[in-house]
Amino acid sequence: MGIKRANILNPFWKVLYWYISHLDKKGEIIFLNYGYAGEENLHLNREDEQNRYPLQLYYHVANSIELKGLDVLEVGCGRGGGTSYVARYLAPKSIKGTDICRKAIDFCKEKYSYDNLSFCAGDALNLPCEDENVDVVINIESSHRYPSMKKFLSEVYRVLKPGGHFLFADLRYKESIKTLRNQFKNSSLKLIKEEFITGNVIKALQLDHDRRIALIERLAPKFLHKFVKEFAGTKETDLYKAFLKGEKEYLNYILQKA
Repeated sequence: MGIKRANILNPFWKVLYWYISHLDKKGEIIFLNYGYAGEENLHLNREDEQNRYPLQLYYHVANSIELKGLDVLEVGCGRGGGTSYVARYLAPKSIKGTDICRKAIDFCKEKYSYDNLSFCAGDALNLPCEDENVDVVINIESSHRYPSMKKFLSEVYRVLKPGGHFLFADLRYKESIKTLRNQFKNSSLKLIKEEFITGNVIKALQLDHDRRIALIERLAPKFLHKFVKEFAGTKETDLYKAFLKGEKEYLNYILQKA
């Protein structure tokens, strides 16, 4: 049986997201995405190698356009691993990470210190950014939990400069993809690229399985293992099986503000 719809919006996942920050005393968990396999030639510093598959997802999405010298906003930055990667490897003029979880933002502010990198708490439906203030908005594996995709996209459109890009990757039920396309169409953003990357995500979850299990068993109390594994998409979970069966798809989009 595939993952239930109710699970996607279940408030428990918000609590678990907060609890990860409480569990991870040493800051080992800095990525919460499912990863991407297919960029194995990507050069990474030694300290980043353990997070190769989540980082490869960021590279695949964020490197879609040249970010050097641009002002970037990441919405739903979580614990900041991807935001830090973009700041260090892709040379934007600035990148700001924002997330609704204040505990995650506090963690980011304490862990990362680069001249072109900053963090602030903020709601995706009311972005902490002035009109036409950024060249690029990045949103990875976050939007499926938003109460209003329409409102989020209106905020993306508002904060982007004319000609600016929206780089997006997330999962959806197969039957919801048409709705997502219509939401993009109605946002006034121009569709540049649509790509299904479900196979790459499945492969990444397979290759990264042992590392994820080891982290869960080391950091989480046993009574939470089932729930945290579902959150992490390990191979025995309903989420992983839904990808395999084609009930859920993972998509990558590039859109642009005219």
